[in-house]
Amino acid sequence: MSESPVIMYTEMPDLSLLNRGKVRDIYDLGSELLIVATDRISAYDVVMPTGIPDKGRVLTAMTLFWFGLLGDPVPNHLVSDRAEDYPPAARRYRSQLAGRSMLVRKAKVVPVECVIRGYLAGSGWREYQERGTVCGIPLPAGLRESDQLPQPLFTPATKAESGHDQNLTLPQCEALVGPQLTADLARLGSRVYDLGSQHARSRGLIIADTKLEFGLVEGRLTLVDEVMTPDSSRFWDVNDYQPGRSQDSFDKQPLRDWLDRIGFNREPPAPVLPEDVVGMMRSRYLEAYRRITGKELPDAG
Repeated sequence: MSESPVIMYTEMPDLSLLNRGKVRDIYDLGSELLIVATDRISAYDVVMPTGIPDKGRVLTAMTLFWFGLLGDPVPNHLVSDRAEDYPPAARRYRSQLAGRSMLVRKAKVVPVECVIRGYLAGSGWREYQERGTVCGIPLPAGLRESDQLPQPLFTPATKAESGHDQNLTLPQCEALVGPQLTADLARLGSRVYDLGSQHARSRGLIIADTKLEFGLVEGRLTLVDEVMTPDSSRFWDVNDYQPGRSQDSFDKQPLRDWLDRIGFNREPPAPVLPEDVVGMMRSRYLEAYRRITGKELPDAG
């Protein structure tokens, strides 16, 4: 598949830009939002000056795949991903939107990240080593790094505007959004993870953990933003999985490794990425899409 032109920042002066995140540009269209996944990539909470070709298209296409697979049991905010369905003011920017945008209903976003962990990795593994818990939840003694947990855990986190999200205990989450909403997040987030994990297993992948976002649309808890992509989840190859060590993931680890090798101080400005790192990252995103969906990424159009 030939590379699509890299889009680092969208420029649509006729539309009202609401926010530029690390990856997404969000436009306010009145009763709806237009979410555009660019090719920006960040590491250590710093956005790199070099984009990854097709990254935004992969994130969008994977999210749309999951929306379709999850279906009615898990409501989502999607209106359309076809530029011809967008308002006239947006349609004129089709070249920037094709394959990387979604028109969505506005939602009152819940101010916590919904993290579901099925395996002991990352910050959960570090906490377990120190205290035998993950986000304050006691776990059996003797677990190894990357072990499958007795059952998936709902471990919410704060939504940080900058820097790292901070893990929350369940009482802290209940104090922030209320006991009922906390219970609803745990129930619906676990449903997404269970369905996603079952499908990924059938495709030879393990979803070790995932970070989801929910919002309220007309009072109904609704899945929003990206869903089970390499940016929001740890994907491990079933055939390479070996508990007791860290696993190779379909994520940004090659980028982090390169930054560590050159002594990056984790502060802006970030260095320009070499072609081999860019190519490696693009291949990982495309492979994750192929493995999950069983298809090649469609050409932009």
